[in-house]
Amino acid sequence: MEIASTPSAASFVPTTETSEAVISSDFETFLKMLTVQMENQDPLNPTDASDYAQQLATFSGVEQQVLTNDLLSSLMVQMNTTGMAQMADWVGKEARAAAPAYFDGSPITIAPNPAAIADKVELVVLDADGIEVQRMEIAKSAEPVDWAGVDSAGNPLPTGVYTFRVESHSGGNVVLDEVADVYARVQEVRSENGASVLLLEGGVAVLASDVSALREG
Repeated sequence: MEIASTPSAASFVPTTETSEAVISSDFETFLKMLTVQMENQDPLNPTDASDYAQQLATFSGVEQQVLTNDLLSSLMVQMNTTGMAQMADWVGKEARAAAPAYFDGSPITIAPNPAAIADKVELVVLDADGIEVQRMEIAKSAEPVDWAGVDSAGNPLPTGVYTFRVESHSGGNVVLDEVADVYARVQEVRSENGASVLLLEGGVAVLASDVSALREG
């Protein structure tokens, strides 16, 4: 007797679309294929029942994984929305983060964190193109420093975005060089790729998780 060739149910893989309706439809198709396979199996060499059980278990596992992923995605969206609502009152305040800052003529507060072993600490100011425009020695402490936006000759620097680096020296060597924390006013809170992002003055964007302090603007 000629046995009709049918696709194996084990080769059926459900789509990854996050829809219960799609999963239900896929499962019905899977059962139909499994039924056809059983009806057309070789009676002299029937498929072992454990094979069917394994195929059902495989499909069930994939189905549960898809539903779990949908649930996690939904929870992440809800948590992110809740987080943004809680951060609504951040707008108008000054956030502290290791990021560039926009200079509009008003002093910028910098919060250095030099190495404990430093015997000399310098503040290095870079413009938007990464060019060093000022270098000045500051106290060997974590006390905030107000940068007035003037060069070494006392001439005002143009408005724009500047990056501040703190170099810690010890014995003539640089032992630590890192971007300094600055305070900048929050203008907007956004959600991007599942994360809460703060838009600061001058278009500077930082992750909310990178903010270490807030103060009234």
